[in-house]
Amino acid sequence: MSTIRGARERARIEVTAAIMDEARKQLAEQGAPKLSLRAVARELGMVSSALYRYFPSRDDLLTALIVDAFDAIGAAAEQAAAGERAEVVPPAERWVAVACAVREWALAHPHEYALIYGSPVPGYIAPMDTVGPAARVGLVLVDIVRGAHRAGRLVLPPLADELRADAERMAADFAEGVPPEAVAALVAAWAQLFGLISFELFGQFNRVVEEREALFRQAAGELARSVGLRDADTD
Repeated sequence: MSTIRGARERARIEVTAAIMDEARKQLAEQGAPKLSLRAVARELGMVSSALYRYFPSRDDLLTALIVDAFDAIGAAAEQAAAGERAEVVPPAERWVAVACAVREWALAHPHEYALIYGSPVPGYIAPMDTVGPAARVGLVLVDIVRGAHRAGRLVLPPLADELRADAERMAADFAEGVPPEAVAALVAAWAQLFGLISFELFGQFNRVVEEREALFRQAAGELARSVGLRDADTD
C-alpha cells in the first residue's frame, strides 16, 4: 500500500507542477485577469473536472502561483544575505546585495513579479496563506538592520513625533529588537526599493535611464544609509 500511495503522491506532484507551468505560461501571454482553469485543462489535455481536483477554483490556482512567486523572490533574498557573511561584510553592503538579488529575480521573472507587485487581479482577495511568503524579503532586510543594531553599526535616523506610535507598533509586530526610528525608515526604504524595480520592469525608465543597474545599486546604497546602516569606512 505504501508503494501505491507513494506513486500517487509523485503523480499528483507532477500534475500539479504541470498545471502551474501552464498557468505561468498563460500569465505571460494573457495576464492574470484572464487566467482560466478551463484553458489550462485544455492545453494539458485534461478535462476540467480532473483539474478541479487539484485546484477547486481559479482563485486557488492564483493563490498557489502567488505563494510560489513570493517564496521564490524571498529565497533569492535569503540566499543573497547568507552569501554575504554578517561578521565580514558591512551591513550596508549586505543590504545592497539583497536588493540586487531581488531586482535580478524580478527581471528574470517579470510576469510572476507583476502578479505579486503589479495591479491587483479584479475579484481576487488574497488569503492569509500569502502573508508569510510575502513577508520574506522584508524580514531579510529587518534581520540585516537588527544585526547592525546589535553590533553597534546602526545610526538612528530621525523620527517624526506623529510616527512614533506607529513605528513602535510595527517594531513589536515584525521587527523585534529594531529601534522604532529604524523601523519607520526601513518600511519606507523597502517600498522605495520595490518602486525602483517596478519602474524599471514596467517601462517607466524607458528613454530616461540607460544605466539602470548602476542607478539601482546607487539608490539601494542610499536607502541603506537612510535606514542608518553604516558604510564600510564608517567607524
